Amino acid sequence: MTELLRTNDMVLLSFVEALLKDAGIVCAVFDQNMSVVEGSLGVLPRRLLVDSDAVDEARRLLIDAGLEKDLK
Repeated sequence: MTELLRTNDMVLLSFVEALLKDAGIVCAVFDQNMSVVEGSLGVLPRRLLVDSDAVDEARRLLIDAGLEKDLK
């Protein structure tokens, strides 16, 4: 898997996750459970990873959605 996005913005993360899933691109969010360590403050960024063979398609999808500034 390849990291596509790293953010503290849970709304953005949820939106990107929905876009990818609607396009049939498998993705996973890592570091969600770090909130236990940080005290649920949202300080530590979450990482969104996609299958390595779908990185180009996922990047194109996010660029088309106007989210190129958020790409890793």
